[in-house]
Amino acid sequence: MRITLNNNVIVAEIETAGAELKSIKKGDKEYMWCADPAFWNRTSPVLFPFVGAVADGKYRVDGHEYPMGQHGFARDMEFELEEKTDDCAVFSLTSNETTLSKYPFDFKLTISYKLDGDSIIVGWKVENTGKEDMPFAIGAHPAFNCELSSEGTLKGNSVILKTDKDVLTVRKFHDPLAANETYELTLKSDKSFEVDEHTFDGGAIILENSQVSGASIKNAEGDVFVEMTFDAPLLGIWSPVGKNAPFICLEPWYGRADAEGFSGELKDRDFEQLLNPGDSFDAEYRVSFKL
Repeated sequence: MRITLNNNVIVAEIETAGAELKSIKKGDKEYMWCADPAFWNRTSPVLFPFVGAVADGKYRVDGHEYPMGQHGFARDMEFELEEKTDDCAVFSLTSNETTLSKYPFDFKLTISYKLDGDSIIVGWKVENTGKEDMPFAIGAHPAFNCELSSEGTLKGNSVILKTDKDVLTVRKFHDPLAANETYELTLKSDKSFEVDEHTFDGGAIILENSQVSGASIKNAEGDVFVEMTFDAPLLGIWSPVGKNAPFICLEPWYGRADAEGFSGELKDRDFEQLLNPGDSFDAEYRVSFKL
């Protein structure tokens, strides 16, 4: 079922399947990727209770192994619509027999969407409803439409990062795991870097340790058309390798794929979150649409 929000500035559409944001329009301009499977068949999936992949397709809790695909399972499940107004909707997913067979923890995940002028605020609440400490990760994966150059590539678009640094440390990515090596990304004076057909040849650009608190996309004419702010410790920036896809993903994460060679317990993954029984985790990010 698709839910529509409208505040007379922007119109948003969210599917109850995955509580996934499917469309943002301001006037006649569509900002969200259309999920064309020729490039990527999703638009803005939530990544829960895993961000990224686990080594060898399995993870460990108290010595027991469980299989897990990339980015967890919430993106493929039906959420319940808990609340709906003209400009706000709240969705929830509660642990059940299906989730417990994959992830042995009781939880409730709540995702909210609130329109605010030319912005949408996406909120997450994770509750540990069980009796054991609950390790988890959560992240966003929204894809924003970009104009391609006359050569049919992303060249001319730029990503601007909200940071006080001129040089950032990027975690290398050896699909599907995080590499143990890093490299340096030097920013221009406006804290940007230009995107071209080779920018994502090495996979996602992964910025760790709260180096940035926001990201924007600027088109070839120099106009910023999407602006995101967040308080997450990681940001992933991605477009499919070798496809010249007409979109860029800006992805705030609380968690990350396993590092190459990792064989520890789930709770020991890099950047893993941990909730005590009865506790909750709250986070949000804001996306503004400028053209």
